Amino acid sequence: MSTEETTKPANFIRHIIDADLAANKNDGKVATRFPPEPNGYLHIGHAKSIVLNFGVAEDYNGTCNLRFDDTNPEKEDVDFVNSIQEDVKWLGFDWQDRLYYSSSYFDQLFEYALELIKAGKAYVCDLNAEETREYRGSLKEAGKNSPYRDRSVEENLDLFERMKKGEFDNGVRVLRAKIDMASPNINMRDPMLYRIRKGVEHHQTGDAWSIYPMYDFTHPISDAIEGITHSLCTLEFADHRPLYDWVLDNISIECHPQQIEFSRLNLQYTVMSKRKLTQLVDEKLVSGWDDPRLPTIAGLRRRGFTPGSIREFCIRIGISKVENSVEMGMLEATIREDLNVNAPRRLAVMNPLKVVIENYPEDKVEELNVPNHPQNEDFGKRSVPFSREVYIDREDFRESANNKFKRLVLDKEVRLRSGYVIRCDQVIKDEQGEITELRCSYDPDTLGKKPEGRKVKGVIHWVSVAHAIQAEVRLYDRLFNHPTPDDGKDGIDFKERMNPGSLLVLKQCMLEPALADAESGERFQFEREGYFCRDAGSPDDLVFNRTVTLRDSWAKEEKKS
Repeated sequence: MSTEETTKPANFIRHIIDADLAANKNDGKVATRFPPEPNGYLHIGHAKSIVLNFGVAEDYNGTCNLRFDDTNPEKEDVDFVNSIQEDVKWLGFDWQDRLYYSSSYFDQLFEYALELIKAGKAYVCDLNAEETREYRGSLKEAGKNSPYRDRSVEENLDLFERMKKGEFDNGVRVLRAKIDMASPNINMRDPMLYRIRKGVEHHQTGDAWSIYPMYDFTHPISDAIEGITHSLCTLEFADHRPLYDWVLDNISIECHPQQIEFSRLNLQYTVMSKRKLTQLVDEKLVSGWDDPRLPTIAGLRRRGFTPGSIREFCIRIGISKVENSVEMGMLEATIREDLNVNAPRRLAVMNPLKVVIENYPEDKVEELNVPNHPQNEDFGKRSVPFSREVYIDREDFRESANNKFKRLVLDKEVRLRSGYVIRCDQVIKDEQGEITELRCSYDPDTLGKKPEGRKVKGVIHWVSVAHAIQAEVRLYDRLFNHPTPDDGKDGIDFKERMNPGSLLVLKQCMLEPALADAESGERFQFEREGYFCRDAGSPDDLVFNRTVTLRDSWAKEEKKS
């Protein structure tokens, strides 16, 4: 599935761009950007923005920049910078030579701040955080002017320069825009432009700066410096758009990008807040940012999702201005469809039960020619060893069962996948009454053929005991057992809604020998079990992660509830 095939849906943003191009706005150019803050790993919501921004640029023969919004050194890290680049590339997009950092513009941003001060449109304020909140007012009540609002231009310039030199402690002073404390839009009530952050090492600029610009000041200017035409962001920034425009209208910069907002992705049975994801990681409630249960791109990659499946999911959910909640089943459906077509099949027994085929020669080993994909001959075939003793899954045997049970039953027959028909003749149990072994017989005339005079309905998977390789298999499920875990209803903390069954580790799984050579991240369908991949986080051990089940078992549960 190529990027080109998955980035051409109609939506309101493309209609705006079409109208701009028809009017020859921006000289017929389209330039977008993806501006992540490097304070965590990207998640599936960021993937939606990546697919949109890079997809739009690609379809209109434009450009898309990757720019790091690195204005908060206390929470940012070079590890996050590297992971973001890896994720964007893995999704199939290329910023070419257009990698930027907002920190590269710190000198220019400072000069633009001086412009605002000289024009009487910015001032240094000494109110502390609590006082600032009190002065700001509320949605129903206008704010009131800071007592420092009418400082002279000369005093403001002096104080701002001294802030830059590190003469004041953190939190003592800030630079604010002078707009309107009575504005119905709280974002326009003299918003903060700069704050002091002394003694904090920045991953790009080191200790060169003691003051750092705020996002609402940095973003529009960075867009304008880079010649962005359409600044696409999520709906929570709609109320910030007047400030975006105000900044650009009040400094000496020619380019004025157009900010356009779209709805963010809300995915059920997980959390999308970077703050809450950080909480899960920091409190070790998950194994790290690439935990396969997280909605991070790194986690989805480690779980076995493909770039194409994620791009397809982002296309299917669409772009709109309406907030909605997307079912997890929709994301899972895209990877099922992808892997159903593209994943080779293998035999793996999750919960082994030994079967001895008593009428099969003890020293005989057959190499069965088994198709790698039942619907696609291009996948070819592989050799699978078959011997007198095999493992089947315990779930595939019952001592007695009705006709709906299509697997092995005592005194009845079943077919081994790509192999013979066997009959269970005897059940061996230990002192506790647990089944330890089955004694069976096989029909030697049923390899690749139907048995004469009788109909065998069931087919089960197996592996040869003598040739099986042992592996750890991790069965991942949804991290939360509530569709909206962080809705805050009933005062329940989102962490209390974590699914205790989100990870089940099976250490005694028996796999066909071909899986010993599986490469890190390689994906397979374990027949009758689900889709799995070799865990990239365990290079020295044979570990497989379940990407997704063969069918959506949650859909049935949700209907019941």
